[in-house]
Amino acid sequence: MSQNTINYIIHDRNLRGHSQIDWLDSYHTFSFSHFYDPNRMGFRSLRVINDDRIAPGAGFPTHGHRDMEILTYVLSGAVEHKDSLGTGSVILPGEAQIMSAGTGIMHSEFNPSQTEELHLLQIWMLPDKQGLKPRYDQKTFPMEEKKGKLRLIAAKDGRDGAVTIHQDIDLYASILEHGDVVNYHVPHHRYAWLQIAKGEATLNGKELMAGDGVQITGEEKLKISTNLSAEILLFDLA
Repeated sequence: MSQNTINYIIHDRNLRGHSQIDWLDSYHTFSFSHFYDPNRMGFRSLRVINDDRIAPGAGFPTHGHRDMEILTYVLSGAVEHKDSLGTGSVILPGEAQIMSAGTGIMHSEFNPSQTEELHLLQIWMLPDKQGLKPRYDQKTFPMEEKKGKLRLIAAKDGRDGAVTIHQDIDLYASILEHGDVVNYHVPHHRYAWLQIAKGEATLNGKELMAGDGVQITGEEKLKISTNLSAEILLFDLA
């Protein structure tokens, strides 16, 4: 982790935690499972950003969560989800799924393809209150709504068709090609986290690669672009 300016801390992709078994290759932006780094304990209400690659026909068997907002963002392939609420769905690239674990929920996640690897980000956020009723929501955000611009995909008030989360977070996604530029102003009383999900991007002149994360504290004007292509997630945090 290295400091770029007074308002930036860049979390280098090469310093993430890493775990690998025969069907799962996972990188951990924040401390998770057997990976512990006191400088990577989360940021504001963000607690987990796991970059997972799951082999064909494999996945996480049924397991439980509680008091956590869990968002699944698929980068390639598909994930089949089943939970104790009776929900069953397939999540594809361009979709965002939110699961509020609340008082407790059991679920499983599998790669239904027998030939294609599944690549996803799993994001855990602390809810604004504990003991909530478990719930699930999933929405599609077409590529044209994210191409060259920031598309709100999750928010506390669910505005603009975003999935609703029980936390004061606005989460934006964008797909950038050469020549695209997106701008964002972080107010002085807010915080931000930029995650490079795929490709290469430049933040205010600083080159970043897939897996890099940037925590932003204090008022800042962000200019994000790419010389090649990139897919990014931008969190505006209380």
